[in-house]
Amino acid sequence: MNPFQRLGKRISDWWHGNIQNGGIMSLNSSDFLDLMGLRRKGKPTSEVTYFTCLKMLSETLAKMPIKYYQKTDKGIVEAEPTDISRLFSERPNPFMTPTTFWNTVEINRNHYGNGYVYIRRVFNRKKYGGDIKILDLWVMQSNCVQIVVDDAGLFAGVGRLWYVYTDPIQGKQYVFGTDEVMHFKTSFSFDGITGLPVQKILRETVAGASKSQEFMNNLYENGLTAKATLEYTGELDEKAKENLRKSFEEFGSGVKNMGRVLPVPLGMKLTPLDIKLTDSQFFELKKYTALQIAAAFGVKPNQINDYSKSSYNNSEMQQLSFYEDTELFIIKQYEEEINYKITSYQQKKMGVILNLTKRCFSEQIVKPRWNILKQLLVVRL
Repeated sequence: MNPFQRLGKRISDWWHGNIQNGGIMSLNSSDFLDLMGLRRKGKPTSEVTYFTCLKMLSETLAKMPIKYYQKTDKGIVEAEPTDISRLFSERPNPFMTPTTFWNTVEINRNHYGNGYVYIRRVFNRKKYGGDIKILDLWVMQSNCVQIVVDDAGLFAGVGRLWYVYTDPIQGKQYVFGTDEVMHFKTSFSFDGITGLPVQKILRETVAGASKSQEFMNNLYENGLTAKATLEYTGELDEKAKENLRKSFEEFGSGVKNMGRVLPVPLGMKLTPLDIKLTDSQFFELKKYTALQIAAAFGVKPNQINDYSKSSYNNSEMQQLSFYEDTELFIIKQYEEEINYKITSYQQKKMGVILNLTKRCFSEQIVKPRWNILKQLLVVRL
């Protein structure tokens, strides 16, 4: 690392608050914001329903292996392993397994609206011509990618798309063509090029769910005690009022003061404000908000641990509905993009395809039914 790169890294660390040196604080560090009386807004992933939906969708896709098939006269059969198929079955790159790789891509797609995968190729030159080989696949952080439309023909052709990736560590920028990047987007898009994330569409709903959790946290911090009014006779200046308020908060609020006697001076009366969560239907509204966020992702109620109106048959049908209504679109998009960007023209002529294996869904849905039928037949016999 040369001196300029070291200087750039130190500036980047200072800006992001990563330096812990002699009490120095950056502008974005949590200590500086607390000192100035400012608080960071909570991230959407800190909301439990939003996090659960991201986890459910990403892990569901990552569990499905990508198989290498070939269309023949005898039907579709599993093809012989190649260097390309090993990228999907063994190791996309030296640092990730296929499960981790596609889990990361799907999290980026759902959280930011778009998931990007860089295809690193190399040209093997031969005596006459040569061939192009795919070396590995790399996840591109979605918040570091910008899509540029070359409407002036500055690069190579008017109207072409380019992906500009900014390295979050070194700050370098790389420009990739559409044939070098696999682009997976959400189902909600106005231009067909970029997808919109759920957190942006339902910004207020997700923020409201985060605020309700923040309210519960503050309630626990205060020892489950509500606000109170202090009645007294006479006149007090602002300083005396503030000192009186602080003294009552010191002895009456917080977990450490639960169950302890609160001293009240003679001539004063402390009246708690009886605010019940049941009266404001707090938990009903919290549950309804959670169901709204889950529905926006296509996640069913029993998958976010809502079994209030669930039965065995109902849970099975929700699982089937999740597969048909939510996952089929995602699977089809991945298969189309992978086959278009990965397989060569010669391989397409040979009928080679890459498919996500959906057997895990069919086993979850069909196998329990077969077991029940099998038991019934045994009883009848």
